[in-house]
Amino acid sequence: MVIKNAINDLKKAIVNQDELVETLFITLLAGGHILIEGLPGIAKTTAIKNLAKIFELDFKRVQFTPDLLPSDIIGAEIYSMKDSSFYIKKGPVFSDLLLADEINRSPAKVQSALLEAMQERQVTIGDQSYDLKWPFLVMATMNPIEQEGVYTLPEAQLDRFLMKVVVEYPKKVSDEVDILNIFDKDVGFKKYSLVDLQKVIQKIQRVKVDKSIKEYIAKIIIKTREHPSVEIGSSPRGSIALLNISKVVAFLNDRNYVMPSDVVEYIKPALRHRVKLTFQAQSEGKSEDMVIDEIVKSVKL
Repeated sequence: MVIKNAINDLKKAIVNQDELVETLFITLLAGGHILIEGLPGIAKTTAIKNLAKIFELDFKRVQFTPDLLPSDIIGAEIYSMKDSSFYIKKGPVFSDLLLADEINRSPAKVQSALLEAMQERQVTIGDQSYDLKWPFLVMATMNPIEQEGVYTLPEAQLDRFLMKVVVEYPKKVSDEVDILNIFDKDVGFKKYSLVDLQKVIQKIQRVKVDKSIKEYIAKIIIKTREHPSVEIGSSPRGSIALLNISKVVAFLNDRNYVMPSDVVEYIKPALRHRVKLTFQAQSEGKSEDMVIDEIVKSVKL
């Protein structure tokens, strides 16, 4: 299978970050966007750059800073002295894969410009709106240790991400050695075309979802709103995210129908950024992942 081979190829270049690689592929196949939280130097940029190489996609990177302007992302109308007219200079958002590095370092005005592109798949420059071509995936990163000079992403923005993945440093000496070995040589990738990707997505769209599975997803989402440790639960976008993710997972498991196990396999990346805990729950040391585990256990299959 094209996708399985591509996933295995990327894992060879990204040591001990299987969840990052898998969720990145799932996000691309589900037509969503992904938020990565992790310290510097853990192959976030390498992962999406190599994904672009595998499918020969256009890749651009934007380093978010406090002085960044919306036009630095979406583009702007430029006046030409030569022609005495305006022309449109498109920004890096007009790419297949966009890395929004340290997205929380820029103010709300910049974040909202990216939000329209993510949600509506279009941008407005001057009086004109421009559609973003398929595929279009935003991978945003956040550094968890930075506290100064950052702007917290509002819930409305977080909700636009299909998944949030938390990436940590390698814990084993062998993993660190593997990183050095990979750094010391060139890892070759087999190239796949956009047509290959389109064929896979068409098959995923035909994956069947039974009524009972949809009810199972709905019960989980309702529970996030009723759980005593949760201040704000998931929006209906969480339901849609779980549905789309589970169809991709079922396809990767060589099935044309969704099972409950497909729903819960990546439920933490799908919901951890959509669940806001109460102050008491946080003071007790609870995490979003712990609450999601409790919710899954409480909902009968």
